[in-house]
Amino acid sequence: MMLSSSPFWWLALPVLLLPIWWHRQKRQRLKAEPLATARFLPSAAPEQLRIWRWRDRILLLVRCLLLVTLIAWLTATIFPWRGDTVLLDAGADKAWSEQQIAAAGLTAASRIALPRDALQWLRQHERDWRATAKLLIVARADQIAMPARMPQFSHQVELRTTPPAARAATTPTERHITLAATPERATAWRSLFAAFDRAGDAARRYTLAAEPAPGTELIVWDTPNAAPPANWRAPHWWLATPPATAFPELANASTLTVNGIALKYADSPRGRLWASDAFPPRDADGARALYDAWQLLQAAPAPAYPAPSQSFAAAARNALPTITDAKPAAWLMLALLALFIIERILTHARRN
Repeated sequence: MMLSSSPFWWLALPVLLLPIWWHRQKRQRLKAEPLATARFLPSAAPEQLRIWRWRDRILLLVRCLLLVTLIAWLTATIFPWRGDTVLLDAGADKAWSEQQIAAAGLTAASRIALPRDALQWLRQHERDWRATAKLLIVARADQIAMPARMPQFSHQVELRTTPPAARAATTPTERHITLAATPERATAWRSLFAAFDRAGDAARRYTLAAEPAPGTELIVWDTPNAAPPANWRAPHWWLATPPATAFPELANASTLTVNGIALKYADSPRGRLWASDAFPPRDADGARALYDAWQLLQAAPAPAYPAPSQSFAAAARNALPTITDAKPAAWLMLALLALFIIERILTHARRN
């Protein structure tokens, strides 16, 4: 069974119309003979006659089969295109992540969001990277579980995770939120967290307060022309139309799109700052999208045995288990060569 590794190549099937159109344009000019009495007749443009021969139809069929086989071979063949890459956990401390990336010498490498079950995902998609590419995984320690069997990669892969002490100990049952918003906007925020209570786990409730407490997880600041008190601290801040003077860290904020919501985030001494035009949501669909995005950014339940920082040396390619959809179909290449030879023979025979 042949699997399509790049199925979008099948969208090129309309190219089969080209040889059909080209064959339909084949015409043969009628042979004209001058006659002595032709000067008494009105002049007429030379006529053309469309000629269809059985060998032309065979040639048309061969050319169409050649194109179909070429497209099928492209869909079954892998062309590595990725270079040095960092798989980055968006929830990890930004300063620590940048430090690890610089220490690995991959500052200029491309970055992609850390997928779920990163090691297994990387093993399945490793064919997309060039042979000389280096891979770095930067994540919180509780995001990657220690696998029962160490995976083997054909590339050099380095895993860097935060120390176990940097992980949160437990997830509280009751989540304390500090809401500082204008009266007309406070109603929208209260409705949002009320919807969160109904959409989320029943064991987790959102408690709103006017000032932060030691257990506050989130501060919602929606006061455009005022700055928060200097002693307010929380792991996360949601900012709607934040004043630039109060949050200068947002000038160098990074952009992240989650579940269709564009977010800007930056780390500050008061906590991680999140700013978005979607704060607060204006309808039920916006509230649902914001809830799903926030759940994706939350730390997943800590695995029983989190994976520590380690390096995976590149293994020999013949020692790795076979990936069925990463092997080009050899018989398609042979069929492509055979059809090309037949097409050339028929074209030469038609000309002669």
